Amino acid sequence: MTDDLLPADTAMGTVMLKVGDLDRMANYYRSALGLVDTAESDGGLYLGRAGERLIHLAPAAGLKLPDPTEAGLFHTALLFRDRADLAATVASAAHVAQSSEGRYVGSADHLVSEAFYFSDPEGNGIELYFDKPRETWDWTTSEGKRTVVMDNAPLPARQYLESNLTEESVTKQQQAAADVGHVHLQVGDVQTAEQFYVSTLGFERTAGWHGQALFVSAGGYHHHMAMNVWNSRGAGLRKDTLGLGEVLIRVPLADEVGALAERLKSAGIEHHHTGQELRFDDPWRNKLRVSAS
Repeated sequence: MTDDLLPADTAMGTVMLKVGDLDRMANYYRSALGLVDTAESDGGLYLGRAGERLIHLAPAAGLKLPDPTEAGLFHTALLFRDRADLAATVASAAHVAQSSEGRYVGSADHLVSEAFYFSDPEGNGIELYFDKPRETWDWTTSEGKRTVVMDNAPLPARQYLESNLTEESVTKQQQAAADVGHVHLQVGDVQTAEQFYVSTLGFERTAGWHGQALFVSAGGYHHHMAMNVWNSRGAGLRKDTLGLGEVLIRVPLADEVGALAERLKSAGIEHHHTGQELRFDDPWRNKLRVSAS
C-alpha cells in the first residue's frame, strides 16, 4: 500500500439504515433475504448471515422518507459465494415481493457478476449478486488508466433460477455466507465524487458510465463503492431522513486508519478519529466510518 491508497484487502462492512417501522423492515430482511438477528443495539437490530453483520436497522420513527432525487443510498449489494446460494435468496425475495412487501426491480449480467435488484418496504435499494471468477474479468487501459469491462446484458431471472436453484440451497439458506460486496450511492455530481473517493479517500477508479456514474475499488476488485447521478444530478447536502445511516469500510490495521485520517486532515475534511475508527461525511453528508478489522 502507498500512503495515498487504501490497502488492497479493504472490504465493505455493515450498512446502517434508519427505518420508520423496525418490525416491518426486520421481518422483510428475515423473510426476503434470509438474514438472521445477530445483535441488538440502542433499540436497533443487526441482521446477517453466518455470524457476519450485514445490515443494521436503526429506529427513526420521526423521520420522513427521502425524496428520490436526493443524495443517499442507491443500493446495498450482498455478495454470495456461489450461484445456488444467490438463487435461493433471489427466489425468496421474489416470493415476498409478490405480497407487496418490497419490490423486484430487475436483473443484469454485468460480465464481472450476475445481479438481481430489489427494494425493501421503505424504498432502500438492494442488489443480490455473484462474482464471476476474477480471471474472466476483462480490463482495458487508456491513458495509463485501467478500466474493468462491465455491461448490463440480459439475465433472465426464471431461467437463472431453473439452472441454479437447488433443494439444498433453499434448505440451508440462512446458513449460507454472504458479505456486503459493495455500496452504491446517489450523489450530486461525478467529478466531486471522484475527487473525494479517489483523490482523497484512496480508492482507485475502475470504471465510469458516460459521465453519469463512477466505480471505485481497492486491490483490483471491480468496485467496492459506486456513485451515480441518474436520479440525483445536482443534489446538495442530505437532510436527516429515513434511509442510509452509515456505511462501514474495513481496513486491516489501525495504521491504515491513521493514514486516512492524515489525508482527510490535509484535505480540510472534518473527521473524528479514535485510533481504531474514523468517522466523517462525504460531500453530500453521506456518513462513512472506516474501522480497523
